[in-house]
Amino acid sequence: MTSTQQRAALQRQIWAIANDVRGAVDGWDFKQYVLGALFYRFISENFASYIEAGDDSIHYAELPDSVITPEIQDDAIKTKGYFIYPAQLFSNIAKGANNNESLNTDLATIFAAIESSANGYPSEPDIKGLFADFDTTSNRLGNTVKDKNARLAAVIKGVAGLDIGQFEDNENELFGDAYEFLISNYAANAGKSGGEFFTPQHVSKLIAQLAMFKQTSVNKIYDPACGSGSLLLQAKKHFDAHIIEEGFFGQEINHTTYNLARMNMFLHNINYDKFNMQLGNTLIEPYFGDDKPFDAIVSNPPYSVKWIGSDDPTLINDDRFAPAGVLAPKSKADFAFVLHALNYLSSKGRAAIVCFPGIFYRGGAEQKIRKYLVDNNYVETVISLAPNLFFGTTIAVTILVLSKHKTDTTTQFIDASGLFKKETNNNILTDAHIEQIMAVFDSKENVDHFANAVPFEKVAANDYNLSVSSYVEAKDTREVIDITKLNAELNTTVTKIDQLRKDIDVIVAEIEGNEA
Repeated sequence: MTSTQQRAALQRQIWAIANDVRGAVDGWDFKQYVLGALFYRFISENFASYIEAGDDSIHYAELPDSVITPEIQDDAIKTKGYFIYPAQLFSNIAKGANNNESLNTDLATIFAAIESSANGYPSEPDIKGLFADFDTTSNRLGNTVKDKNARLAAVIKGVAGLDIGQFEDNENELFGDAYEFLISNYAANAGKSGGEFFTPQHVSKLIAQLAMFKQTSVNKIYDPACGSGSLLLQAKKHFDAHIIEEGFFGQEINHTTYNLARMNMFLHNINYDKFNMQLGNTLIEPYFGDDKPFDAIVSNPPYSVKWIGSDDPTLINDDRFAPAGVLAPKSKADFAFVLHALNYLSSKGRAAIVCFPGIFYRGGAEQKIRKYLVDNNYVETVISLAPNLFFGTTIAVTILVLSKHKTDTTTQFIDASGLFKKETNNNILTDAHIEQIMAVFDSKENVDHFANAVPFEKVAANDYNLSVSSYVEAKDTREVIDITKLNAELNTTVTKIDQLRKDIDVIVAEIEGNEA
C-alpha cells in the first residue's frame, strides 16, 4: 500500500470512529475526544520510543512503574517535556478499556499526571492544560458512569485500531496528517465556527510559500492569530526542518483552539523547545515582543471583528499602531492585525496575511493606514483569490504581502480569482494554481488580466485604493459579434419572411376564391 493509499484508508477509519461512536453527542463537541485520544496515543508511543532508544530488548510498556528512578524521570522531562509511566501508556489503557469500570476517572488521573510531570520544568507552559478539553466526566458522554465509560472505551479502542504503524517508522507524519484531517473535516461541518480556527491546507501552502519565498533560512516563523496552527505547520511541511532555526511561535485567543495548536505541534513531531504557543488577545495583550523580529509571518486573522480601538487611549501610543497615526476602526480590527504583523516583521522577512477585501478600498481610518503602508513602501503584493475557498464563508478574500526590503516603489497586484477547482462544497487551489501565482509573484511581470506592477504615483493618485480590480483589468468574456455577418444573416432572414408572407397570401386568396 502506498503512503497515499495508507493515508486515505486511515482517514476513512478516523471519520468512521468520529461518526459511529459519538452517538447523540454533537460532532463539534465530540471532536475533542477523538482528537484527544489520538494525541494521547501519539505522545505515549513517542515517549516509549524515546525510552527504548532503538533497543529491541526493551519494551517500555511491559516494565513495572517501580523500575523508574527519579534520574530517569528527570532526564526524560528535560528532553521530551513530560513523563508517562508504563502503566499510563495508551496501549496499556486500551487493552482493558472495555472492562474498566473506572475508565473515565483513570483517564482523568493519567492526564493530570502527564501535565503535572512538567511542573517546575521549562516545558511546563507547553504541557499545562493540554487535556483540558478531554473532559472524561462530562455529561455529553452520557448520563451514567457506565454510559461515559462505554463511549470512552469505544473511542480509545477505535483510535488503538488505527493503522498508523510504529512511531519510530512513522516518518511520513501519519499522526499529524490524521489530526489535520480530523480538524479540517470538523471545520468543514462546523460552518462559521470551523473557519475561525482552521485555514485549508491548499491556502496555507500558498501563504507559507509567499512568506518564506527565497529565504534559505529564517530565524523563526510567527502567526499572531494562529488558530490550530495549520498555517505554521505548512511552513514545516514544505521546507526543510532546519530552515526554521528557532522554531514556531503563535498566539490564539480561544482556549480550546490554543490547545489544538499545541497538540498539533507535538503531533507533527515538533518538540516543546521548538514551539511557543501563547493564549491571549494579540491586539491588547501581545506576546513575543522580546522575541521579535520574525523573518516569516503568516496569518489568517478573524475578519472585521470588533476591538477596543480608540476606547483605549493608550493604544495610539503603542509602537505597533503609533507610526500610522490612527487606529483601525473599533468595528473592524483587520488593519490592527496588519500593523501588529508589520511591527513584528524583520528587515529581511515577509508577512503574508489573509484579509477581508473591504479594507482595501474603504475610506476613513483604513484609508489613512493604507497611505502609511504605501508611502513607506511596505506593500509588496496584493492577491485576490477565488470565492468559497474557506470553511464557513463564501467571500473572495485577499492576501496582503508585506515586505521591508523592496527594491522599488511599485506595488504588485495579482488577480487569482479565476484560479480554483470545484470540490464538494468548497473551491480549492491546486498545486498548479499555486505555482502560477508564485511564478508571477517572483517575476513581477505584467500579465494581461492577471498581474500588474503599479507605480507608487498611480496608487497614491487613486486615493491609496489597493483593490486588485482597480489595477488588473478583468478579461472580457462576452461573445464577440461580427456585425457585418449578423446584418447579412438578418437580411437573408427578412427576405425569407417576406417570401413566406407572399406565399401565404396566395394560398389565402385561392381558398377565398374557392369558397366564393
